[in-house]
Amino acid sequence: MEDYGQEEDFEMGDELGQDEIDLAPLSKSKSGMRASLDLSNFRPITTAEIARTAFIRHLRALDGPAITLVNTIDDSSPPLGYRFIKACKLGKGVTKADDGFMAGCECRPNNGRNVGCEFTKCECLREAELGPNNKPIFPYYCSGPRHGCLRDFYLDSRNAIFECNKLCRCHQNCKNRNVQHGRQVKLEIFKTANRGWGLRCPQPLRKGQFIDTYRGEIITSAEADAREARAKGKDSYLFAMDKFALGHGIADEDVYVVDGEHMGGPSRFMNHSCEPNCRQFTVSYNDGDPKVYDLAFFAIHDIPANVELTFDYLDAEVSEETEERKPEKGATECLCGAEKCRKYLWL
Repeated sequence: MEDYGQEEDFEMGDELGQDEIDLAPLSKSKSGMRASLDLSNFRPITTAEIARTAFIRHLRALDGPAITLVNTIDDSSPPLGYRFIKACKLGKGVTKADDGFMAGCECRPNNGRNVGCEFTKCECLREAELGPNNKPIFPYYCSGPRHGCLRDFYLDSRNAIFECNKLCRCHQNCKNRNVQHGRQVKLEIFKTANRGWGLRCPQPLRKGQFIDTYRGEIITSAEADAREARAKGKDSYLFAMDKFALGHGIADEDVYVVDGEHMGGPSRFMNHSCEPNCRQFTVSYNDGDPKVYDLAFFAIHDIPANVELTFDYLDAEVSEETEERKPEKGATECLCGAEKCRKYLWL
């Protein structure tokens, strides 16, 4: 997931339904006369059905396990102009650090019981937070029932995750490579009763299991402000990439923003909850680039199959600070239904 270039993508729009519905020509009898058709049960194909068929076709083109679409509420479809992309797109005025600023580790593939890097030698952990023993901790379990899942040390924090990269000498199965391999679970976009479209997983998820990244167009802060002003009153899909801004002295106006409204992946359809079952983490493959990185969703506890996947639209630190504040005029009412609901999405 570390390539933010011009990846192949899938866009819906002009071609809706053109190759999905086979209207076979009327057959001819031996005498050359056209045979009659029984149209008593004929039902015209609706625009909604054509749109839904086209949307499903694009879901099938995405990498990874199947993504399905379900709507038992009404005949609506997800946004028809939505564009599925495999990696974030760089917008106008956005630059990614050159690979010359990227450093890889010198760990051997057979290190650490043949699972790759070891914390005592891996340079990829030089920016990672220190654990209880004052030593850096690899983000993922490498054995046991939660193999490949995010460790509790990370789940209980807002620490950034630093994975190995393409310059590292460890192999692709190194225990410090997870998000970069992409989504490994099935997902389902479904229509909720009162919150528009949502996302769920048809299989159980383990605590700490990686789900998918949040993708979109990476834009400048100025462009984000302009889009937000034009979209007054609409849902916002903007996420500031400011995780390392303070530590690297990056001014607010120089922070990049991910906009997932018109392009991205299935995680765009995840709804908010004040008591979520997922959390978004920063995942970096290049500590020399504090402005461009991945945003990845992990389950923060075991999640049964077909339970809606949700995350808190506010970071944990922000949630604590705003809990007692009164909402601003025009604040969006929260419909998450959680026991400790804050009543409003944005305070």
